[in-house]
Amino acid sequence: QVQLVESGGGLVQTGGSLRLACAASGRTFSSYLMGWFRQAPGKEREFVAVISWSGANTRHRDSVKGRFTISRDNAKNTVYLQMNSLKPEDTAVYYCAASKGKYSDATVLPGEYAYWGRGTQVTVSS
Repeated sequence: QVQLVESGGGLVQTGGSLRLACAASGRTFSSYLMGWFRQAPGKEREFVAVISWSGANTRHRDSVKGRFTISRDNAKNTVYLQMNSLKPEDTAVYYCAASKGKYSDATVLPGEYAYWGRGTQVTVSS
């Protein structure tokens, strides 16, 4: 089992940057696929980015490609989401999630992840 705690959210102006971090407990962090999801008020939770256990494979949703980058540091049990050129439509609660599954097309689905953090609020003002 792994416990996840997100940090780094906040209020930023359009065009600004934030770096989210997700710290994981446990000694097997490097064996987990890690993902970032977000949920805006009144909307379903949506995939943002995923990274394989080694960091060799990543995937980002189309609307954030070129602006957001997922990365991980297995020595620090932490996964990051660097967010640049933020837009008001990026406003949401951002969640970190962990999966024991293999990296595949299915890893964009929330149901593939067994462990979730409580989320961190990101608000982008226009």
